[in-house]
Amino acid sequence: MAKIMIVDDSLFMRNRIANLLAKQGYETIVAEDGVAAVDAYRRDRPDAVLMDITMPQKDGLSALTEIRQFDPHAIVVILTALNQKLAAARAIHLGAKDFLVKPTPPSQLLTAVQKALG
Repeated sequence: MAKIMIVDDSLFMRNRIANLLAKQGYETIVAEDGVAAVDAYRRDRPDAVLMDITMPQKDGLSALTEIRQFDPHAIVVILTALNQKLAAARAIHLGAKDFLVKPTPPSQLLTAVQKALG
């Protein structure tokens, strides 16, 4: 099964998404901010990334840019708050495959992961 990296500064969100994906058989990796996400992506080469935009140290857009420079084929789905739709549109322009508005229903999150993986 695919390896999915979850990037969010909220421990609750990381755990919620990781548990949901693990129950579906996915291997999960977690990172608490953009700096850790870039490092983990280079080290672990996940099949897809679910990444929040607003995080300390390095935001999701900066991390997305670095990950895509390292791997132009990286599959990244952005997780965003309702008031961040403009940033989500920017993320799509930077190469994100999709974006989801938090809180995302579990079924919608799983569908987005399956779609992103093709």
